[in-house]
Amino acid sequence: MNAIEDKVRAGKRLSFEDGVALLKSPDLLKVGELADLARRRTAGDDVFFINNRHINHTNVCGNRCKFCAFSADEGADDAYTMTLEEVLDRARGSLADGITELHVVGGEHPSLPYDYYLEMIRALHDLDPGVHLQAFTASEIAFFARRTKRTEEAVLREMKEAGLGSMPGGGAEIFAERVRGIVCDKKISGDKWLEVMRTAHKVGIKSNATMLYGHVETLEERIDHLIRLRDLQDETGGFGSFIPLAFHPANTELEELPGTSGIEDLKMLAVSRLMLDNFQNIKAFWIMIGIKLAQISLHFGVNDIDGTVVEEKITHAAGAETEEAIAKDELIRLIRVAGRVPVERDTLYNVIRRYGE
Repeated sequence: MNAIEDKVRAGKRLSFEDGVALLKSPDLLKVGELADLARRRTAGDDVFFINNRHINHTNVCGNRCKFCAFSADEGADDAYTMTLEEVLDRARGSLADGITELHVVGGEHPSLPYDYYLEMIRALHDLDPGVHLQAFTASEIAFFARRTKRTEEAVLREMKEAGLGSMPGGGAEIFAERVRGIVCDKKISGDKWLEVMRTAHKVGIKSNATMLYGHVETLEERIDHLIRLRDLQDETGGFGSFIPLAFHPANTELEELPGTSGIEDLKMLAVSRLMLDNFQNIKAFWIMIGIKLAQISLHFGVNDIDGTVVEEKITHAAGAETEEAIAKDELIRLIRVAGRVPVERDTLYNVIRRYGE
């Protein structure tokens, strides 16, 4: 730990072995102290949030990943698919609240035509061109390409022309082939996820990056995941933020697993800050870990706690007990109480308003 601390204080890049040692360290406060140092140097005292709305248009998915409680088979009693008008109604319902982002992800529906997704983006963009559309994971884009027998680049260019602004980071899970063979064997590979994101960045579509941790992966596989993200960020600079996602086992095929602890969540966020030295923003998704732990994480390397969300189905299907939305004023208060400066941002981290002391 002394050698790692020397590296961090000197601004040197950490190695694979350093990352594993940090995850294994029992000294959570020392790991947090180093992450907080790295956060101050990279991001200052500003903490970002966004006024946004999530829309999960369908839960029908052919992948049926073992860690997922949200997905359903086509025709199942709990399956649903929104019409385009229903999607638009949900968007309209949040425009009056001043949202600046619509976050759209769903299942890989085996029967929905590609035009459904393309028209959804066009219609949402036409509804309010000033609202940024962050939609479709790398796995969904690869799915559209397979369905239409086209390249991912062609799909991405068409989606961008229709109004797609950026991509969320979902579908990354853990890149290790061993893990994907156990928990998501029908989903695209880790290499394909990275390839789709590389292509998205090439055509001018920024994205986020994620990692789903706390199921069957090893600590070494977590660090391998972070380093592969770091390498792609070195190459493209196209990632806006990194979001570690804590696995929720309830109602999944892995529900015998215990899920993550608060200590594990804080350590994962802190180590992400320390390993991802080329990521400006590390986000604690309060929906996943709870708003109070997200608040504490602001002292463990985090500088973004996502946003108002409005309606979230995927994590709550897996037993999340957090609220599905939070008021902007409450986010501002929680950030201030933590001793940080609340900053409302847009999807691409342009400052909308800094709330001061």
